[in-house]
Amino acid sequence: MKKYNRIMLGRNSCFANECISGSYIGADFDINEDLTGHLPEDWHDFNKKYIPVYLANRPDKSKTAAGLACGFLHTICKDLKIGDVVLSPDGKGYYYLANITSDYYYVPNTNLPHRRSVKWLDKKIKRSDMSKELQNSIGSIGTCSNATKFADEIEMLINTANTPVTTPVTVLKKATYI
Repeated sequence: MKKYNRIMLGRNSCFANECISGSYIGADFDINEDLTGHLPEDWHDFNKKYIPVYLANRPDKSKTAAGLACGFLHTICKDLKIGDVVLSPDGKGYYYLANITSDYYYVPNTNLPHRRSVKWLDKKIKRSDMSKELQNSIGSIGTCSNATKFADEIEMLINTANTPVTTPVTVLKKATYI
């Protein structure tokens, strides 16, 4: 079953343009190692191994914060599958839309080194066009927010959205497809 997930691209969407122009989503969480081969199916197993790593790098954080961070990282790197839909806010009342197109990969020494390639769609959804229930669901605190129970509404919004993307996505598509 296709999943729908809101993914923040850095605090307050600060890396949104970078991710859009680079055709990826990503996360950091101060886990500075390639997770290839270390992403079990069950996030509990991942957290068991990586909460201590996170806390060693972020001793100012609580075990609860570490558990959330590791859970979000597992969602981005493993739980989401090729073909799943990502909604990422632009910080201005719109959501960029993408389909995941690759498995996990690691790019060290970058803002968001834990990555998945995506294909960004050429239109955005206006937050105010969403139902209050969907707004509340994807407006939660945290890097990831599962919105799969709103799949029908999201698909309807994708199909009726008429707000073209006028940021790096359009430039990238022109450069790529001409």
